[in-house]
Amino acid sequence: MKFLQLNFIPASADVALLIVRIWFGVSLLSLHGWGKLVNFAERSGKFADPLGVGSTASLSLVVLAEVFCAGFIVLGLFTRLSALIAGIAMFTAFWVAHAGKLVGPGNGELAFLFLGACVALFLGGAGRFSLDARLGGKH
Repeated sequence: MKFLQLNFIPASADVALLIVRIWFGVSLLSLHGWGKLVNFAERSGKFADPLGVGSTASLSLVVLAEVFCAGFIVLGLFTRLSALIAGIAMFTAFWVAHAGKLVGPGNGELAFLFLGACVALFLGGAGRFSLDARLGGKH
């Protein structure tokens, strides 16, 4: 019965945080952010403006969250701040752009899942295997 509990696998929250950081950060950057960055000029005039700051400014904030913060998360640098910024972007994407829909066409399922990862990293931090830890920050 103990075998079914998988106790033979060593438990390490730091390894788990490393995997979540890399998996989430690379996914956010490649699936959401990269296309916005490389097509910035074409998208800036018609990008959604949920905060009322203008299309270009809104797109800039999203690129900050989905490219730069995602990259920082992968590295484990400024992890909690980056997760907070990315989380705000994912919250906005889910509730504003996708109207809180989890099913059906135009749903925000991916933004919702990314939001969950942001919350977990904001609360858990970067872990021991991060630049935050190497620089003496709280991990």
